[in-house]
Amino acid sequence: MALSGLHILLTYRCLNSCDHCFVWGSPRQTGVFTLPRLIEALDQARQVRSLKWIYFEGGEPFLFHPLLVEGAREASHRGFHVGVVTNAYWAVSEDDARMWLAPLARVVQSLSISTDLLHGDRRISPEAENARTAALDLGLEASLLICNAPDPATGSEPRRGEPVEGGDIVYRGRAAVTLAPQAESFAWGSFTECPHEDLASPGRVHLDPEGNLHLCQGLLLGNLFQQPLARLLASYRPRAHPIVGPLLAGGPAELARHYRLQAGERYADACHLCYNMRLALRARFPEALGPDAMYGDGMA
Repeated sequence: MALSGLHILLTYRCLNSCDHCFVWGSPRQTGVFTLPRLIEALDQARQVRSLKWIYFEGGEPFLFHPLLVEGAREASHRGFHVGVVTNAYWAVSEDDARMWLAPLARVVQSLSISTDLLHGDRRISPEAENARTAALDLGLEASLLICNAPDPATGSEPRRGEPVEGGDIVYRGRAAVTLAPQAESFAWGSFTECPHEDLASPGRVHLDPEGNLHLCQGLLLGNLFQQPLARLLASYRPRAHPIVGPLLAGGPAELARHYRLQAGERYADACHLCYNMRLALRARFPEALGPDAMYGDGMA
């Protein structure tokens, strides 16, 4: 696996409970990295020569600003390019935004700011504008991550393995519960591939505060606090993985057929079907499907 990006979920906690959140971010979530565990993860990442980028995400990573700053510095010190994803709640003015960003200016190469009508009442919030302006003033590359409401007329196709930067909502996580019932639906048997993740040879994975390594949110490769990251990557056999194998053979529809699951009739997209089938299989494959936080744990 030629992994180039490690996306660290610094915390599941967030100020908001956005309907489209993949990871069920919420004020009620509790998972957060400690500094010793973060250092351990970065030391393991350094042993993977193909890794170039470390991203800090959430939840909202700026809720733990000192930890974020120290983590970014440690990642940069180890030779990684560093990116951060935020909703910019902290950028109440340009001056305040510069104050929050100044400690990151020399160690972070990319700031991605989530803003859309699913976050608040404006597609581009004043906070997002303040954060982007301040970042550019500090010499930080800054971009907006805007997720649009579903619009079949756009025909937009997300790029496999890339973050959502517009186009259709992806119906996994909270979106599978809150938004999918309102969306146009399609026959479950039509979802014969994973359109978003390259599960055969992932270019990026996500790491949560418990050490779980996610091929896709809630779909696990293993735990790097139990087995070293380099070994987990070297031993990955996608066709032998109990969930990835069927997905590669025929997408979420094959996952349902392979385990003889009651799929129902129609779903908003491939992720919606996949997420529901994984929910049905969690008790059978707890090491491959978790943790509880990634599946809502009662936080609709």
